[in-house]
Amino acid sequence: MKTSPRLGLLRDFDYRQLFASTTVSQFGVHITQLAIPLVAILALHASPLEVGLLTALATAPFLVVGLPAGAWVDRMRRRTVLIVGDLGRGAVLASVPLAWWMDALTIWQLYAAAFAFGVFHVFFDVAYQSYLPHLVGRTNLVEGNSKLEAVRATADLSGPAVAGQMIRMLGLPVALLVNAVVMAASAIFIARIRKHEDKPARRPDAHLVREIREGLRFVLGHRLLLAIVTCTATFNLLSSAYGAMLILYLPRYLGLDAGTIGLVLTVGGAGGLVGAFTARRFAGWVGQGPAIWVSVAVTSPFMLLMPLLAEPGWRLWVAAAGAFVVSIGIVVYNVTQVSFRQALTPDHLLGRMNATVRFLVFGTMPLGGLLGGVLGEVLGVRTALLVIAIGSCFAFLPVFLSPLRTMRTLPTQPDEPDPAPQPAQV
Repeated sequence: MKTSPRLGLLRDFDYRQLFASTTVSQFGVHITQLAIPLVAILALHASPLEVGLLTALATAPFLVVGLPAGAWVDRMRRRTVLIVGDLGRGAVLASVPLAWWMDALTIWQLYAAAFAFGVFHVFFDVAYQSYLPHLVGRTNLVEGNSKLEAVRATADLSGPAVAGQMIRMLGLPVALLVNAVVMAASAIFIARIRKHEDKPARRPDAHLVREIREGLRFVLGHRLLLAIVTCTATFNLLSSAYGAMLILYLPRYLGLDAGTIGLVLTVGGAGGLVGAFTARRFAGWVGQGPAIWVSVAVTSPFMLLMPLLAEPGWRLWVAAAGAFVVSIGIVVYNVTQVSFRQALTPDHLLGRMNATVRFLVFGTMPLGGLLGGVLGEVLGVRTALLVIAIGSCFAFLPVFLSPLRTMRTLPTQPDEPDPAPQPAQV
């Protein structure tokens, strides 16, 4: 695929549709992430443990259907999975304001909605990363992922503020209904993609358990992938616990309204935009392997600023600036390691590789939500945030203790054996 130096992949019609879908759906995700917990906290007066359980149920589908989702996606047209995933998420979100207006909303419906949204999200996410190599080719993966991460980072920058202002002006139920419409718009963009995708041929000996096992064997049997998975799973466990308590800490303990919470999250997410635009250059400077661990090792300690410093006034914004730094590291880490995984994996295993990785790294997030809730109940919300932030500072160790520590160039050919480590020149 030949692209213009200025616009690159954005000159391609099909990639533009994926880009547009990502843009609108990412804003929808931010509305969901802010609105659903606030419904529980402000409307249903949920306790820290209930908020933690809500966070856990939102990510529990990665444990329940994560592995078979990869095998199923590898049997289907990924574009179709993306469309159904968007429409399903929209329908689930629409159910919450409808129940609210009927005066029938309960914490149990929020639990069910969070879980159902998560199921559709699992299938969407697996198909999404498995679809990109088909759409742009392996040689364009870093550019394709960088542009999409730039969209995510832009949504991180402005999405929480937009979501907060929408909630403030329209109210929680209307904001959620708007979000359902946004998900439908995302599905329309995906439906406009014109590149033909053949339905994968089903092997005569196809067997779900065997296919799941192949995905597990590929990921767990590769020492570089295993190091990345361990690092990501650890960080996700702790960040999920941190996020569950942060969304409770800001309104209930600092007294912030939805608009101000949105602005705080916007400042934190703005760093992701910097990370998206610098990821390729940073990896070229320090080497691909070191870029993966340095990006999180250097930035994670800034999570400590929120529990140590945050109070209404200027100290709150200094703590938010710490989250800005953390998000730079997360996006640089994601661009580098996701591009590596996609380039390394054979086409017929992409769905299962992505599903296996998500099962392993997102499967810790329900436990993290529960962990945050329990720590919040036992230690108090501020102390829980501090303990979780300290633990996050050590999440980089699995990658640091692997050959990735000094490898400037990572393998890109499917099924290529691990090369000997090449010392980084930093």
